[in-house]
Amino acid sequence: MSNTTADKTPKAGDDQDLGAAGSQLSTAPKEEAPNLPALGVIGWARWFWRQLTSMRVALLLLLLLSLGAIPGSLIPQSGIDALAVEDFRERHDVLAPIYDKLGLFHVYSSVWFSAIYILLFVSLIGCIVPRTWQFVGQLRGRPPGAPRRLTRLPAYTTWRTEAEPEQVREAALALLKKRRFRAHTVGDAVAAEKGYLREVGNLAFHIALIVMLIAFAWGQLFKYEGNKLILEGDGFANTLTQYDDFKSGNLFGQDDLDAFSFRLNDFKGTYEPTGPNRGTPRTYEADVTYSVGAYGKEKRTTIKVNEPLEIDGSKVYLVSHGYAPIVTVKDGRGEVVMDKQAVALLPLDANVTSSGAIKVMDGYRDAKGKKEQLGFQAFFLPTYGGKGSTMVSMFPALINPMLALNAYHGDLGVDAGIPQSVYQLDKRKMKEFKDSDGELFKKQLKIGETMTLPNGAGSVTFDGVQEWAGFQVTQQPASGWALAGSVAAIFGLAASLFVQRRRVWVRAVKGADGVTVVEMAGLGRSESAKVPEELGDLAGILYEQAPGAPDDDTPESPDPQVVPAEGAEK
Repeated sequence: MSNTTADKTPKAGDDQDLGAAGSQLSTAPKEEAPNLPALGVIGWARWFWRQLTSMRVALLLLLLLSLGAIPGSLIPQSGIDALAVEDFRERHDVLAPIYDKLGLFHVYSSVWFSAIYILLFVSLIGCIVPRTWQFVGQLRGRPPGAPRRLTRLPAYTTWRTEAEPEQVREAALALLKKRRFRAHTVGDAVAAEKGYLREVGNLAFHIALIVMLIAFAWGQLFKYEGNKLILEGDGFANTLTQYDDFKSGNLFGQDDLDAFSFRLNDFKGTYEPTGPNRGTPRTYEADVTYSVGAYGKEKRTTIKVNEPLEIDGSKVYLVSHGYAPIVTVKDGRGEVVMDKQAVALLPLDANVTSSGAIKVMDGYRDAKGKKEQLGFQAFFLPTYGGKGSTMVSMFPALINPMLALNAYHGDLGVDAGIPQSVYQLDKRKMKEFKDSDGELFKKQLKIGETMTLPNGAGSVTFDGVQEWAGFQVTQQPASGWALAGSVAAIFGLAASLFVQRRRVWVRAVKGADGVTVVEMAGLGRSESAKVPEELGDLAGILYEQAPGAPDDDTPESPDPQVVPAEGAEK
């Protein structure tokens, strides 16, 4: 048997059919130098379409989309946190107007981001459709015949055998089909091809990107998300007016809300008492009773963190927890104007140090009978460290609750019709109650204690504590499609990276001395050691079925060895 290496460089005019044998190992469109079209609308439109559907432009648009998402992550977005946007406007007088003009406070709904998104979508479709038809055509066809000179291919081996050429070709055809090659006989050679999963994966990756883009767009247009704080014993119905805050996609309508309601029966939270994880929640769950529809049967369930209640297309998540001190307020005549009402306060830290406002808007009169409104700036500590300690809770559970109040009277500003937060006290038209030293009147209260306001203005009693839970109700259409697209994109990308498209040819012809000459060669889409290794394995098996003929000088030929051409990996 003889070993043969491929020539270093094909000469012009030699082996014109080698280009056909090595072509179409990829369905990637050929990149041609752009030529300016003839003047005219159709010519320019055709040129623009070719540029838009080129792989270079698709990659450029994908890069621009990634860069466009950066300000959406770094700059507060009006659709996510409107308060943060307003705070940014107040702190940046120069940047805020510029950001407004550029649409950086609502990046994902801005004109420029939508333009990039749509162009990328069109570009991907323009790339995939012709590429898919080209690949289908390759699947329906057969591998091309062998080049005239197999020695010019990257991997090559040859030997002489006493077997007939027909027997060698039949054995080679059976062997290649057994190894899952698409193979057939063309003239004096067997042509085979393998690795179609590479192109399948490539196309699947790009199709998955389109699915993800469609799913993302659909979800953004029809999604909704709302938050609701619910005290123990209170309920919630899924209507727009029930939400504390609500945001939705542009095509979402109020009629798209799923009809359901639920009631918070009890919130249970336990925490690590000692160790490095002291204060970390061990149990964090809400016991609720819910019903679907106007007359649905009530069912009881437990909502935990990352274990939402799913009703039709909506999911109810447990997202927060806090405390609501129960207070009783009496006016200057001793009449109750707020009777054991729980007022929710917002937590400030992991130990649920909370703050908020208690507002008495109606029914209050001072000692002289004058109508006024009362406001209390409230701080609540579920575990107070004791006299002399800082106003910070020591533990998130209710161990030693303490309520601190700062007292004000006057006009709360709620009658002006301007919306205001229930957790903040507008002091612009309020006056401080003064103590005997002329300072702001304030007091720390334990459960059961009362704060008596100066000058017979009334009193506030701390009656107890009620817990509350915060829920987020979301509906994200097409999220399943987005997940399926992302998984398909990962598998498609893996196939396109790790599967190699390659071709193998086996030629068997009678030599001048009447002995059969067997030639085997392989060609891959890219240089890889796998093609020579695979060809060597196939040649070894075929050599056993068509062993080498004895030469004049040697009693037996050696085993076949594949010699890669210069430039191929060894």
